[in-house]
Amino acid sequence: MSGRPRSRVGWAPSRCPPHDTSPCPPHPVRRTLSAAPCPPASPTHPRIGLMQPSRPRTTTAARSLARGVVVALLAASGLLAAGTGPAAAADGEVSWTVSTASNDFGSDRPDYRYTLDPGGRLDDGLVVANNGTTPLHLDVYAADAFTTGQGLLDLRGKDAKQAGVDAKQNGVGAWVRTDRPDVTIPPGKTAEVPFTVALPDDAAPGEYMGGIVTSPADAGAAGDQRLGIRIRLRVGGELNPSLSVENLQVRYSGTSNPLGAGDATVTYTIRNTGNSILAARQTVSVAGPFGHWEARAGHIDDSPQLLPGDTWKVSVPVKGVTPALRLTGTVTLVPLLTDAAGSIAPLAAVESTAGVWTLPWAPLLVLLVVCGLVVAALAARRRRRAALPHGPARSTTPLTQE
Repeated sequence: MSGRPRSRVGWAPSRCPPHDTSPCPPHPVRRTLSAAPCPPASPTHPRIGLMQPSRPRTTTAARSLARGVVVALLAASGLLAAGTGPAAAADGEVSWTVSTASNDFGSDRPDYRYTLDPGGRLDDGLVVANNGTTPLHLDVYAADAFTTGQGLLDLRGKDAKQAGVDAKQNGVGAWVRTDRPDVTIPPGKTAEVPFTVALPDDAAPGEYMGGIVTSPADAGAAGDQRLGIRIRLRVGGELNPSLSVENLQVRYSGTSNPLGAGDATVTYTIRNTGNSILAARQTVSVAGPFGHWEARAGHIDDSPQLLPGDTWKVSVPVKGVTPALRLTGTVTLVPLLTDAAGSIAPLAAVESTAGVWTLPWAPLLVLLVVCGLVVAALAARRRRRAALPHGPARSTTPLTQE
């Protein structure tokens, strides 16, 4: 997958670091620029939902520099907001926060986690706080999640297709319904938006990820800024965790030294073919015939957690590969399943291979030299035989009897 420019949802705080194999997907680490408090919300605040304590008023130049640093950090993290802290409109003004409602499911939850059987139903709520000085009108809706090319969790759009992503909701986005599609909150006030999770009788068993999302009703005025909280849903039934390796290719780049080893590049796609959320531990090697002259790749990071049906493209360099005429690349995946308690269980490994023909320069040169010597020897022998003097000619007249 390649990164595509699109808006991304700002998630509620999570306990998981980026690319971790914990139950929730990666998210950017919260950063502050200084320990000093920041002023109340104003157009000079940095864009995109950072949680920062208030600080004394600083000079315009200092605020501009700080804003540039924060935007750079956020661009590097790959998300447009970071949690239940303030979200930012297009002009940089801090406007609202979201959090889970306090009820029988608990209080101050980092996200929503449910286990339901097909046909099951439950009710919960989302709390939205307006931190601004003007009334806030927000759309509230649920959406399915997917993994981006950078290994981050994003949500499908509400109405239109994102770049290369189908906006059709099939799981959480189809089964979660808010009591109202939008909410208007006076400045300095909060509102609770109830929602219902209702599974159809034929809901397929497995794990689903999505979110409950808020975004400005007038997106043209505030940009496509979204702030939401994850929903992780487990539908009762048998889990079938499974990964596959697809589009495995081995490319050998050779070396200028005819007696030396070259480099290879192994590319492949990991696909989650099961019904549970999985990460993958990866090892890659390249070897010659019968497993001889094996070269192993260095450390490879675990893949991000992949939702059922998601894919992750990988390219791995392998150094010190001997050009042994026929090379075989081997990819081994160990699926990593994370349970509700956060424990990680490695599953049975999956292996896939692919081959490529190479020109072994050293043996080829030796063969050419040997062939050249043989040809030269035969030519010299011919010349020597041709240079020998001829003996007297034999008579070919037949004998006659007198």
